[in-house]
Amino acid sequence: MSYSISLVDPVTKRVLEADETHFIRGGVYAIGGARELAISITYNYAQHFYNVIDGEQGIRWLYGKTGAETMPTLKNAIAILANDANDDDYWDGTEGNAKRALCGLLAMAQMRPDGIWDGD
Repeated sequence: MSYSISLVDPVTKRVLEADETHFIRGGVYAIGGARELAISITYNYAQHFYNVIDGEQGIRWLYGKTGAETMPTLKNAIAILANDANDDDYWDGTEGNAKRALCGLLAMAQMRPDGIWDGD
């Protein structure tokens, strides 16, 4: 299971695209990169998101907010989490793997700060 999170246009609700191809990776990713600002993040990181983003909503705290509104919280969460990413196992629920996913979300927010987070 995973969170499917994207930045959408506030009017049309369509998934926004980056100006250039990006290589932000989640549980599912396109070989050769993608332009859509969407990511799949495993639930295996959920507890870390509850710990560093919002104790009640976890990563879902982002939903309905703009990329710009969420950047300070994403930066803070990234600063708190450890650097123990497991390069051999995306599914490993380490803080470092959760941190890497948040870095991807922050990069998307920086590309389109006007977009609205949508997910699940």
